Order: sequence, then structure tokens, then C-alpha cells
Amino acid sequence: MIQRLLLSLALLLSALPASAQTSTHLTPRLEVEGGIVEDKVEAAIVFESEPGWHGYWKNPGDAGLPFTVEWDVPEGVTMGPIRFPTPMRYEAAGLTSYVYRGEHAFLTEIRVTGDAPMSFTVEGEATWLACTDKVCVPERGRFATVVGRGRPRAEPDADFARWRSALPRPLAGDAFYEPSRSMLGIAVPIPADLALGSPDLFIAQNRIIDTAVEPVFRREGDQLIAELALHPRADPAKLPETIEGVVKLGSGQGLEFTARPGDVPTGGSPLADTSAAAILAAMLGALVGGLILNLMPCVFPVLTMKALHLARSGTDETRARRDALGYTLGAVAGTAALGVMLLFLRAGGDAVGWAFQLQDPRTIFLLLLLAAAITLNLIGLFELPVVAGEVEARSSIGTGALAAFVATPCAGPFLGTALGTALILPPAAALGIFAMLGLGLALPFLAIGFVPALRNRLPRPGPWMDRLKRYLAIPMAATVAACLWLLWRLAGPIGLTSGMVALGLMIGLFGLLGRRLGLLRYAVGGSVLIAVLGLFALPSEPVQRTQAVAGATSWSPQRVAAASGAGRPVFVYFTADWCLTCKANEKIAIDRDDVREAFEAADVAVYVADWTDGNDSITRFLEKRGRAAVPVYLWYAPGATVPEELPQILTPGMLVERAEAAKEEAAT
Repeated sequence: MIQRLLLSLALLLSALPASAQTSTHLTPRLEVEGGIVEDKVEAAIVFESEPGWHGYWKNPGDAGLPFTVEWDVPEGVTMGPIRFPTPMRYEAAGLTSYVYRGEHAFLTEIRVTGDAPMSFTVEGEATWLACTDKVCVPERGRFATVVGRGRPRAEPDADFARWRSALPRPLAGDAFYEPSRSMLGIAVPIPADLALGSPDLFIAQNRIIDTAVEPVFRREGDQLIAELALHPRADPAKLPETIEGVVKLGSGQGLEFTARPGDVPTGGSPLADTSAAAILAAMLGALVGGLILNLMPCVFPVLTMKALHLARSGTDETRARRDALGYTLGAVAGTAALGVMLLFLRAGGDAVGWAFQLQDPRTIFLLLLLAAAITLNLIGLFELPVVAGEVEARSSIGTGALAAFVATPCAGPFLGTALGTALILPPAAALGIFAMLGLGLALPFLAIGFVPALRNRLPRPGPWMDRLKRYLAIPMAATVAACLWLLWRLAGPIGLTSGMVALGLMIGLFGLLGRRLGLLRYAVGGSVLIAVLGLFALPSEPVQRTQAVAGATSWSPQRVAAASGAGRPVFVYFTADWCLTCKANEKIAIDRDDVREAFEAADVAVYVADWTDGNDSITRFLEKRGRAAVPVYLWYAPGATVPEELPQILTPGMLVERAEAAKEEAAT
């Protein structure tokens, strides 16, 4: 903030010269569109800019000076108001300004009465600021043109048509604004069928919004809703009667509005940026997020299985590449298939998000039996035969698909935004994002399979592999225990009992039949029958669950609004029992003595949004924020209606720091 103020002061001081300076970087001229017809004619102050230089809109933003002009016209002649074209956002040296580059024209009207001469000269003397990203120069210039009465033009002037097309068009309908403690919401009437692209918004009055913070947009029917940060010196109770501004569409067309105080909807859906750059960024985020998932505890048990495959491959290049490609195909197909199911359910009206399948206890029941089978295999209770390369390739594909399935409880860094973006993009682009998630998940093994230097670092096959399998059974057994706990949380005692009975029967079957290859198929068939019978035993309705963190209250938008309206700081955490990242954050960062003490001292209201069983209201709220997965952590400063979204990897210091700041603010 201090840097921005100092830079702004330097620019303003540079614009206080004692002498007029002839323009050398922005050169103006005055043009008229023919002669006077019906007592008026359009005029344009046209600027030619040197490469790298720019001028400013009527609100220059953080730095710069607006254009000013003094006219010299004869009696009977008046000049209309200046109409400015739609500007562009420009950032340099930590400052955000609203500028023009290249040729640009400010339009006005020359109006005459009966006392005006038949021909006369219009002169203007103007001042403006010309800047690059390193230097600003205050400039002054004079321009003039001769105007006479004439006939209507047979054809429109091409230059004036181009300059007029750059002006923002006035919007029909009422726009409203509603301030909160630190934010300004503006609802602008724009038809729902109008393509917005990647919009931007500019406020004409200075020092109302913090121009350095880009607006966040939502759609609510025929309204475009913008959330903007208030200027640090703006008083929400003393805003002007009307706020003027321009919405700039992705096409570059501006729409001019005048907003007055009124209700701004809190709902709506986030806008989808369908530009190639936005889709590419989301795909890159999914790729990096998938790569990071390999470090998450929810994927570790599957990684151990893959480690054994790679160790068996040894230095056999063909086998290693086939194994890596099979795993990659399975991971990509798995995440893409989950994405297709998710999009299909949402198209049918269901409120579901990422990891939707884990919100059903029947899925947890099947995952329990699968994890149990893998554990029994690792401890040597049975062995799956691998008799040919094709069978091994299918095994690698299945391992990759399994990794995609069990990775869904985790939404680590980069994934929250990427998956949220996927849900509001066209299906083809969304499918590409889901596939990139699988590719990121498989990337380490793909690299090992195709880079000999990496593959040669793997240990040689040997007796150590049998010992390693016994150790690898430990995390898989922990996964079994976690599935039993989830069954209890989702389906209560009936779910837990069903899982334990099925688990006991499965262990008995494989213990009796698994070591004899000819009877193994009976153990597998019996396990499938157990799974089918167990699914019918599970209750269809979720059970009541206690809150994961003591002192937290169930979330609802009304409760948050009431607490915030009372001036209390609010912390909301969106969690699910199957989300291991959520559970880790709750133990490490939220459910701690120092955090509880700081929250109590600052009177922080804590709300938990439990998404374990796919609560529809939580799903809709996450959609509005452009999120499709948990965890999500929101901090509302005292009196704020727009929250700060905290990182997905929390630390106690983040929460304590905000609670102490809220306490100090309340004390002052």
C-alpha cells in the first residue's frame, strides 16, 4: 500500500509543471464529421500515441491524470460533454490504471443556435498525462478546426463510425449497488443470452473501489453481479447517490451503466472464462494438481502396488514402458469416466461435486472389500496369477483406474480451482481437464517407464520384494479401518456391522480357498456375493453425525449472515469424512488449543459445512464460488459479507493471526 501511495504521489507531482509542454508522445487533432446539420455536428479529439506510450480514462485509476480541455468558441456555439471510449486495465510498478494505447478518440458535439456564424473556428487547449511503464510526462496541446453549415453526408464517415464503436453503449434497465464493510456489490442488467467472455468493470468515480483488486463476477438470470473491493478511504455509508461505470465484455465492447443504492443478489453462478488461455490454465492446474496427489495419503496405498510392478519390471525396457502406458491409460480413463458421470448427473439436475461417489455408503462398502482384498494379497493369503504380457497390461490399467478412484477424496493445491472451472466449461473442455488430472497422477510412472536413467535407479528384483509386501499391507489395512469408520459415520451401527461381517466372511473365504489356485475363483465369487448382499443391508438415509471439531455449529448462509451482521468474525470450513486433507487440517490447524483460545478471545463464530453425504445446499454454495471439491475455508472479517478464501493447506498461524487482527479491530 505504501509503495502504491508513493508511486502515485510521484506521478502526480510530475504532473504539476509550471510551464506548458508541447506534446511529443501523444499528439492530438480535432476533426468534425462534415458540416453542421440540424444545429449540431459530431467532433472528435483524436490522439496518436507513440509506441509504448498511453493516455488515461476519465478515472485514471491508481496513478495518472484525467484529460481536461478548455474550449474557445464564438457566441452561439456550445460544446457537449466529452464521451470517452472503453478503457483497458493496465498494471505497472504495483499500480493499476485505466488507459488507452494506440490511436483513440474522445467524442463530443458542437451545437449552435441562430446567433452562430455560418462558418467559425473551434479551438481547444487540453492537458493530459502521457506515460510508459517507467516514466510519465505531463503534456499540453492546442487543436482547432473550421466548422461550417452543410448538407447531410451521403455515407457515414468510416473514421467516426470506428471511433463511435469504441464508445460504451448505454444499458437499459436499472443497475444497483450495495456496500458492505469492505466490499461493493454491483448488479448490472445484462440479458442472460448475451455472451460475456471474460468481462471487466471500471468505476468512473475515483477512490470508490480499490483498482488493484480485480472484480469477481457472477450470473443471476439477466443480471451480471460484480464484487469489488472498496477503496481503503471509502466510507460505505457515504457513497454517492449514483455510481457510474462501464462493463467491458470479452469482445472489447463496453456497456455503460449508472447504479443507485439497492439490493444486490447474493446468489448466482460464477462466470466461465472459455478463452483458450483460461482453459489451458485450468488444464495445467489439473496436471500439476494430479501430480501433487501422488504425495497425498489417500493415494499412497495404490502407489505401493505400483512400486511392486515397477520393481518387477527391472531393466526390461519393453515391459516397463508397457506397464507405465497401461497405468497412465487407466488413470486418465478413470478420472475422465468420473468426470463424465459427474457432468451427466449435474446435467440431470443433481447437485453433486467431485468425489460424489464417496458420499454413498454403498461405494464405501465396495471400497472396503477392495482394500481388504489388496491387503490379503499383500500378506500372502492368496496370489493373483500373471501369465502373459496382456494380463499384466490389463493389471496396470486396473491399477491406474483404482488410483483415480481412491484419489477423489483429496483436492490438494491447484485442484480446487481447476475442478471448479471444469464444471462451468463446455463438456469437451471439462473432459480435457479431468483427463489432465489423470495424466498428472500417472506422470511419475510414465517418466520412469520412458526415462532409462530414472528406471535404472530402481532396486533390482529379489527376496526383498516379499518382505516389502508385508510392510505395504500396513497402509492398506489402515485404509480398511478408515472405510469401516466411514461406514459408521455414513450409515451408523448398521453400516459398521455390515462392513465387519462382510470383512470377516471375506477373510475366511480367502483363508480357506485362496492358496489353492484351482479354488481361488470360488473365493472371488463368494466375495462378489458378499458384496451384493451387503449392499442391500445398508440404510438408504444418512445418519446424524457429531461435528468433527468441538464448538463448531452446523453451517447455513442465514447463520453466517446473522453472525457477520452482529459484527462477529466468522470462520467456515467445508469438510467431509472421506476427505483426508480435511481431516488432517482439522487435527493440525483447527482443533488446537491455541486456535480455540484465539477464537474465543475474538468471539469468532465457527461453522462447519459437512459434505460427507452430499448436502445439496453445500454443493450449490460451492458452485457459486467456483469450487467442486473440499476442503474450502472461508474467513469473514467482522461485518463483511464477502469472505476471504484461505489456502487448502491450513496452518494454525493463519487462523490465530486473523482472530487477533479481528480482536484488535473490535478494540479500536
